[in-house]
Amino acid sequence: MEAVKVRNINIGEGVPKICVPVVGVTKEEILAAAKTMKDIPVDVVEWRVDWFEHVFETEKVIEAAREIREALGEIPLLFTFRTKKEGGEKEIGPEAYSELIQKVSESGFVDMVDIELFTGDVIVKNTIQVVHEYGVKVIISNHDFDKTPGKEEIINRLKKMQELGADIPKIAVMPNEKKDVLTLLDATREMYENYAEKPLITMSMAGMGVVSRLCGEEFGSALTFGAAGKASAPGQVSVEKLKNVLTLLHECRA
Repeated sequence: MEAVKVRNINIGEGVPKICVPVVGVTKEEILAAAKTMKDIPVDVVEWRVDWFEHVFETEKVIEAAREIREALGEIPLLFTFRTKKEGGEKEIGPEAYSELIQKVSESGFVDMVDIELFTGDVIVKNTIQVVHEYGVKVIISNHDFDKTPGKEEIINRLKKMQELGADIPKIAVMPNEKKDVLTLLDATREMYENYAEKPLITMSMAGMGVVSRLCGEEFGSALTFGAAGKASAPGQVSVEKLKNVLTLLHECRA
């Protein structure tokens, strides 16, 4: 398995990387948050564009992406429209979803994009093909806010993401009991040890699943999400605390 290089960050090597979401509604809120990122221990910034009030106006999205890029300097930028069915703020049709991702990738202002697994195989494949032509990396993701699927199902979804062309497969699931967290961790371990050709991102959500956000290096998850201000998903830990724990666990492994 090779690491994925995004600007100066190698995802899949060493300590799991920290991604911080920006979830502002107005461009002013978004840029204010982006300008604080150079002062915190963040490796990747995710722009959750589904929160943006002008998300369905592509020119305004691209203009905001340009200003975010300027504010971040060399910090990699991940562009994500999280659909309502997977915990996001707004609904969007598959064709419009694909077109937005392609246009933003073409702009050159983003380094990675998130594409949801269940958008449809043909649309996912076609979108990835175009995005890759612009040199942009792809995370294929799946989020289950109701439950934790069985171990084999988690592994099968991650394997399918690889087959569709993901640079990084990602899955986030909701635990309803403690053993669900163990299911997610064991699925991550087995995928990492036996099938992974790409770095993985996995997590168990909410308070019960916080441990999965901290121990990725041990089980095979290469990136974790932390909060700097408003969290974008249940269970996100503040970025400073997250950095301390990840560093401690890495040092203990040495």
